[in-house]
Amino acid sequence: CSSDLGKLMIKLMQGNEACSYGALAAGVRFFAGYPITPSTEIAETMAKLLPKMGGKFVQMEDEIASMGAVLGASLAGDKVLTATSGPGFSLKQELIGYACAAEIPVVIANVQRVGPSTGQPTSPAQGDIMQARWGTHGDHSIIALSPWSVRETFDVTVMAVNYAERFRTPVILLMDEIVGHLRENIDVPEKDDIEIYPRRQPKMTPSPEYKAYTPDTDLVPNIADFGKGYHIHVTGLIHDETGFPSGSPMVTKEVIDRLHKKIDIARDEICHYEAYNMEDAQYAIVSYGGTARTAYEAMLEARKKGYKVGMVRLITIWPFADKVIADLADKVDAILVPELNYGQLVHEVQRASEGKCKVEFLGKYDTQIFTPAEIETAIIKMCEGGNN
Repeated sequence: CSSDLGKLMIKLMQGNEACSYGALAAGVRFFAGYPITPSTEIAETMAKLLPKMGGKFVQMEDEIASMGAVLGASLAGDKVLTATSGPGFSLKQELIGYACAAEIPVVIANVQRVGPSTGQPTSPAQGDIMQARWGTHGDHSIIALSPWSVRETFDVTVMAVNYAERFRTPVILLMDEIVGHLRENIDVPEKDDIEIYPRRQPKMTPSPEYKAYTPDTDLVPNIADFGKGYHIHVTGLIHDETGFPSGSPMVTKEVIDRLHKKIDIARDEICHYEAYNMEDAQYAIVSYGGTARTAYEAMLEARKKGYKVGMVRLITIWPFADKVIADLADKVDAILVPELNYGQLVHEVQRASEGKCKVEFLGKYDTQIFTPAEIETAIIKMCEGGNN
């Protein structure tokens, strides 16, 4: 299959399959997971392809064990992926927090479905937005990315693996059922055209002076892989540069500050988005994931009727694009936020817009996706309300 990644040009592929191919292209060689709709095709594809590439696939007994397995494999030097949906994502939270504290690179694909609890297993939703940011306890940073197409799922999965390795942090791939089960013809990039970030390595040979958690200039430590001769201590407790627990208030503050700052200082690079028809827009839609496909069509139809509406599509959900939304709020009279939930990212849009413009919410959570007509009706209502 390694040769396949270099030869594939045009292929009819499902979003979940594209996630797997993107992970393999980025160097993932270990997957542990437990089947759960609507993400199961990711596990199925990895089970089929990983052994052919010298990798390992393990179906664990549950989502907690799956998360533990990928963290262990990552500490041993493999790039890793696990995949799940809502209930499984909830079970993984404790070990996601552990990965944040111990700075273990890992990518978690969460193909969202209707909740809470087991909810509606195969129905589309975007209800895990806030859980992705705040699902674990305590203060920590996180990176979460949301693609809107099959090809972008491939590209964003590569990006997720690279970010996990570069910042030594969990990265959440916030897909939704719409994208996960969508099939599209995609042009798979050549292997040589895919940028891959390698596993960070210590800049010194094994010695008593080596401290695994000494931050580099970008505030990220170069932690050696297990088995390479370095003395390493890994814990979820707050620890000093040696990796051993510390009860010091000063060390605690320094560690928590650094966990945030290593992401914050790269925020402009991490925050990806696309803008459409914003040159003359008086009104805007802010959308993401599968819903953005419908919102884009609704925007085009509204413009045909003379409404000056544009759209900003967020690819990076966390860290939130505060500057992008603040600049948008300076430009437009109102923002519409359609989401397949009861209202989640809309609150971040309201916060970042700082009252500079009106922010309206359009929610749907009845197992059905938006139609273009539904979003277009909300657009027209927003625009005409602003003209009164």
